[in-house]
Amino acid sequence: MTRCTALIVAAGRGARFGGPLPKQYALLDGEPVLRRTIAAFRGTSSIDRILVVIGPGDDERYEAATLDLGLPPPVAGGSSRQQSVLNGLEAMAGTAPEFVAIHDAARPFVRPAEIDACLAAASADGIDGAILGIPLADTLKRVGVDQVIAETVPRRDLWRAQTPQVFRFAPLLAAHRAAASLGADEATALTDDAAVAERAGLTLVMVAGSEDNRKITTTADLSSSAMETRTALGFDVHGFAPGNAVMLCGIPIPHGQTLAGHSDADVALHALTDAVLGTIGAGDIGKHFPPSDPQWRGASSDRFLRHAVDLVAARGGRILHLDVTIVCEAPKVGPHRDAMVKSIASIAGVAGHRVSVKATTTEGLGFTGRREGIAAQAIATVELPGS
Repeated sequence: MTRCTALIVAAGRGARFGGPLPKQYALLDGEPVLRRTIAAFRGTSSIDRILVVIGPGDDERYEAATLDLGLPPPVAGGSSRQQSVLNGLEAMAGTAPEFVAIHDAARPFVRPAEIDACLAAASADGIDGAILGIPLADTLKRVGVDQVIAETVPRRDLWRAQTPQVFRFAPLLAAHRAAASLGADEATALTDDAAVAERAGLTLVMVAGSEDNRKITTTADLSSSAMETRTALGFDVHGFAPGNAVMLCGIPIPHGQTLAGHSDADVALHALTDAVLGTIGAGDIGKHFPPSDPQWRGASSDRFLRHAVDLVAARGGRILHLDVTIVCEAPKVGPHRDAMVKSIASIAGVAGHRVSVKATTTEGLGFTGRREGIAAQAIATVELPGS
């Protein structure tokens, strides 16, 4: 059974946002906000499945924002957030995950570690759910008529609730079904899923989050100024051996020889893996997948690159661009370039325009010029929370 499914709520219209698109489809550093949010959940092993609830008429926007991510079909939202969440929960009732993590699409800066912490807290005995939040630091004032301050409200034990909010699936579904029958005034008071769960008497705990996990409300929030950009280089070489195809960028290319190596010897993916690992100072591919370990014999190299990308995501980062240059006399890369770009984009969970595949020769010089093997050089550019 699936342990935890992420339900990302992207059905709102964002009246306060003010942009030409709903905020979940607005571009954040050239990428839809929704895609950034999904990337955070793809960056943790705590989440087995991701389901998105979208608004009416957003099908094309959703398809463009999630291109090549391999997500299941979206769920149609309802007339309110509570109804949209209920629609999503009903859609997954057949698979009945043990837990569900509900998250606002407009919170793209959530860190995978925060998702993990919420699931761990919700998994404790006697607990039905866990909510990410921030304790209040500012003094609170209750204001009356004509903006006259009526009183100071004690802030002790008060928190600002964020998402994700992680719950045991079955009791939350029951709570939302019960809430759906409420009158308009009572339903309006249920401003998040924790309120729905509290009404049903579920036991919830708060988990400390971070200020970085802010919600995009206006166009001014489309800023990642707290992030920094890093770039790193990767290089790999493999010699030829008897065979009839080579693996390049995850694509089998017919050829009179194959590449020799402990894994599938995909020289391009190996160079990209080292480049991505380099951006976070995580060593090289051999550190994570040592050739002395028999479990990696003949392994598909897409696993290596995916692992490196997941490590970046686990640190709250994302891939901005991947560039690889393949150096060989043969086989010809040009006829397969588009397939290679699509393959890398799918493995890394990024849009195709963030991937570049190039090829060159050494004009007959050196071991590649003598057709003894293939080399690849790669550069990875990532964005990470600043230290």
